[in-house]
Amino acid sequence: MIDVYYWPTPNGKKVTIFLEEAGLPYTVIPLNIGRGDQFSESYLRLNPNHRMPAIVDNDPPDGGAPLSIFESAAILFYLAEKSGKFWPQALSQKYEVAQWVIWQAANQGPKLGENGHFRRLGDKQGDQSYAIRRYTDEAHRLYGVLNNRLYDRPFIAGDEFTIADIISYPWTLGWEAQGQDINEFKYFKRWFETVGARPGVQRGLAVGAELDGANANLPPEEQERRAKILFNQRARPAPAA
Repeated sequence: MIDVYYWPTPNGKKVTIFLEEAGLPYTVIPLNIGRGDQFSESYLRLNPNHRMPAIVDNDPPDGGAPLSIFESAAILFYLAEKSGKFWPQALSQKYEVAQWVIWQAANQGPKLGENGHFRRLGDKQGDQSYAIRRYTDEAHRLYGVLNNRLYDRPFIAGDEFTIADIISYPWTLGWEAQGQDINEFKYFKRWFETVGARPGVQRGLAVGAELDGANANLPPEEQERRAKILFNQRARPAPAA
């Protein structure tokens, strides 16, 4: 059984989509990132970067002790290797997939995340017009990268649905809030609709739907406390020798 430390964000949904597509048994352990659960000492032992998601495989393939993994790209590589699904292992195909998984982790996810941050922030911290323009334009560029990639193939890495599609898809669900019009990108839009129609993808997206409203209607003092936790973070001190 795989324990998934999860909150319904794009990064969390990457993992549940894979698990549903692959048919692997798992248990969701809610990790309320708005409340600050990711900073607990117990979770930091699983993920020293105090981000979500993380998994613990209680039955790793080598038969050893439970294995914990953080970072969504690493999790998908591990689950694909464990299950033998969605990551072809012939050398050229393997790295065709791997480079696009890393593209997502290094480019699409961080840039769309910053875009969402500044667009939600508005003028609460002064004039954000340059940041909004910069990241909205970068989001547009990244949608173009996918669109150009998909003009002559059904999926990102070629003819097969792989972890390259799984890792990229959840971040595109917010295209409208990211200031984009997917009708500009007809090849991307075809892929977006094809992937979104898969039953496993739909089941993975539905995981934790009941958690979405968990941070709604909080009193102002709690909203302020959580804002201090989530924004303007600095390094944690190392443990004493």
